[in-house]
This record gives sequence, structure tokens and C-alpha cells, in this order.
Amino acid sequence: MNSETPLLEILTSATAGRYRNVVHGAVDRTADRLGAVERPTTDTPASVLRDRVAAIDLARPLGSAEAAVVEVDELFAAEAVWFHAPGSLAHLNCPVAVPAVAAEAVLAAVNPSVDTWDQSRIGTEIERRVVSWATGTIGFAAGDGVFTSGGTQSNLHALLLARQAATTARRGSARRAPALDDLVVFATASSHFSVRKSAMLLGLPERAVVDVAADAAGRMRPDALAHAIADARREGRSPMAVVATAGTTDRGCIDPLVPIADVCDLEDVWLHVDAAYGCGLLVSPTRRHLLAGIERARSVTADFHKSFFQPVSSSALLVRDPEDLRRASWHADYLNPEDADEPNQVDKSLQTTRRFDALKLWATLRASGADAIGRAFDVVLDVAERVHEHVAAHPDLVLVAPTQLSTVLFRWQPDGVTDAEADALVAPLRAALLAEGRVLVAKTVIDRRPCNKLTLLNPATSTEQVVASLDHVVRTAARLHADGVHGHAGTTTGATR
Repeated sequence: MNSETPLLEILTSATAGRYRNVVHGAVDRTADRLGAVERPTTDTPASVLRDRVAAIDLARPLGSAEAAVVEVDELFAAEAVWFHAPGSLAHLNCPVAVPAVAAEAVLAAVNPSVDTWDQSRIGTEIERRVVSWATGTIGFAAGDGVFTSGGTQSNLHALLLARQAATTARRGSARRAPALDDLVVFATASSHFSVRKSAMLLGLPERAVVDVAADAAGRMRPDALAHAIADARREGRSPMAVVATAGTTDRGCIDPLVPIADVCDLEDVWLHVDAAYGCGLLVSPTRRHLLAGIERARSVTADFHKSFFQPVSSSALLVRDPEDLRRASWHADYLNPEDADEPNQVDKSLQTTRRFDALKLWATLRASGADAIGRAFDVVLDVAERVHEHVAAHPDLVLVAPTQLSTVLFRWQPDGVTDAEADALVAPLRAALLAEGRVLVAKTVIDRRPCNKLTLLNPATSTEQVVASLDHVVRTAARLHADGVHGHAGTTTGATR
């Protein structure tokens, strides 16, 4: 090896000065980018981005951390999607709290893993305290939980616990535990895709997830749930869990938790509430009542990297009864022996090596408090209400469905434009906007017809800014329609509006 061969720089006490200089350089460049952001992303064609990455020879290092930081800035940050930009309206990605970003930097440098106490020590205690605070906001008198990588993992973990509970014969009972093929999970068609994916991962048959009928707003009907459970029992199948959603991805609606909990209590079925999106209501000064009944759930998913404005990843599975977490415990002598005195978090988690994501929420709570988080989410919801009113009154837009949170489902369809024409324009409109980079919207399907979607999660974005973005969307749609641009319409009635 010659003297010009670059060496791997490891962060140690001896390289603390190098760490300071390199990271300061990265922070300065990122701050400059943030300060100059005018639109959520660029108009660089996808093919150009692909070619730029492909042209990098990973076998030929740049030779210094400073050079790598410059490349990261110029290759990635210059072309990034910025979720704090007012025109970023497509997905459930939020701008992030400054104290949480600072805590993220600490995590990256210290690099703890909170799977065992001896790897994190006080980190374990901080996570446990944050979890205790979170379960308290739900209304669990003595709950517990664990941080996860996101709502998908939280939902998987909850359904694993429910499966274990359903397949464990009760002490003193003459009834035999049901087989996996007989288990049933009740949800709605609007439930997160991870419910069905989790069922597959847990070894349940494809028929295991039963779609319960919903009302016109997409919310689970408690009467339909009761009938679905009765039907399953008549067929000799065993109810495993009910998944109620507090904030569906598309409609942003909240299932009626109190009557659903009544059904689950009567039928003795595990109730899981997926509040990945709507968890910000837990600290809302004005809308906490929308989650009435959540305290009766047996498990809850909360994505703090959505409506708590935390950097990805920051999610948690929270349970009412701490004993439920033991249903998925696994012990290894070298890691977390059963007779360990220390509180090893891997006893509760599906992950072994696990980030100390709780520190970010801790820093935010200590800097600003839960009320500030709730007020910020309220601002988002207030803006969403006003945008709904604007869309409903707009001559060229159709409001597809109401929301209880911050999504806006709409379709461009002036008088004289047929359903088929409007449907066919949904995908090209999104694609044209994405290629331009000025306003980002999403697309989805509601009641078998495609539509476009805004997801508002930025408390710094005003109603006026969203309306201005919609004006640009309308102009773009009109131009595409005039140019005869159309795409695959999907399922449509083909009738005139």
C-alpha cells in the first residue's frame, strides 16, 4: 500500500477535531441548500439522474471526507425532494423539528443500539420514559411499548402479538387453540397495505384478512364488523384481531373507535388501532376528541415521523398491557438471557440492533413541549379545512371525498369534461408536475375512480400557498387537456359529470 492510498477515518477521541470540521462543512452546505429552496425538487429528467449515479466509480475513492461531503451535496442534496417546501403536497412526509435534527446528529456520532441495556445504558431509560409518556397520552394506565422503524413494522408487531394471543390455549380451557388457517383479521379496504402484508408474513392464508364494510366516508361500520365476526365464527373460523384506522392514508378518516371497541369487548377480540397518521391528535388542543376510544385498544401504532414532525425513522408500537409484549419475546444466552437483571429492550422488539430514535422525540418534547406539537398539527388541519372549502367551490375542480385530517382528494373536471377524460388525466397530471418539480401531488383510486391527492403536513405552509399551488395544478391540467394528453384512465364509469 503506497502513501497515497486513502485510509478509513474512524470517529474516535483522536479524530474529534476532524469530525467537527467535516460535519460542520456538511451542515453548512445543507443549511445553504435549505435557505435557497424555492420548490420541492428540480426538473432534472430521471434519465439524467440515473446516468449521474451510474457514472460514479465506487472503486475509485475521492481520497478525503471533505471531497465526499462535496459530492453528497452536489449529487444528492442538489436534487433532493424537500418536504418543507410549500409545493411539497404529495405524501405523508413532514418537515422536521430542529431539536430532533440536532439529536439525530448526536445519534449518528455516538451510534448506540438500544437492544440491550449494556449497549445504551441511559438510552434505554430515556426510551422507556418516552414510551411511558406516549402510552399516557393514549390513556393506558400502565402501558408499555417499543420504538420501531415505522408503521409497517409496528402493525406487523401488533398482529404478531395478536396471533400469539389467539393461538395460545387459555389455562384451564378445554378448547384447543385454533390453527393458523382458521384465523381472521378484520379491517377495511382503506386500511394500510401493511395489514395484508403482515398477514402474509405471519403465515396466514390469503383469505385471513376480511374487508369490513365502510360508510360513505370510508370508515368502518361497527354493525358490519359485528356481522363479519359472527359470520366468521359460524364458518368455524377464529377472530384474531380487528384493525381500526385512525387516519387512513387516502381519505384521512378515523374509524369510530368507541363502538368498534364495544364490539371487540363483547366478542373478546384483540383491537389494534393504526394511528400512524392520526397520532398527532393525541396532543391536539382542539381535536383530541377525534381519538375517543383509543384507550380501549389493546395495541396502537404511532408514527412520530408523520404528525409529530420527527425525522425518519420514529415510530412506536404501544400496548395497554405490558405482558402482551412478552408474547413475542425470545432469549439468547449471549444477548438477553432470561435471568438478566438489566432491562433489555430486545425482549420487546422485533429488531436486534436498533436505533435510539426516542432521543429525537425526547429533545423535541424538552425543547418545545407536547402542546407545541399539537398546535402545529392543528395548524395543518385548519389549513386542510380551508383548502377543502376552496376545492369544493372551485369551478374546475371536484372534491372527491371529505377528510378528518389533512388529505385533499380532488379531480380536475370542468363542465364539459367527461368522467373518462378526467380520469385519464390523473396520472399524466401528476407526472407532468413531478417532471417540472414546482408542485408535487399524488394519485390514488377512490370508489374505483382515479383522482389526485394532496397531503398537507407542513404547519409553515399557508392556505394561500396551497391555493396558489392548486392554481398551478389547474393551469397544468388545462394545458394537458388542450394538448390532447391522456393516459390510462383506470376504472371509470365513462359518464359525463
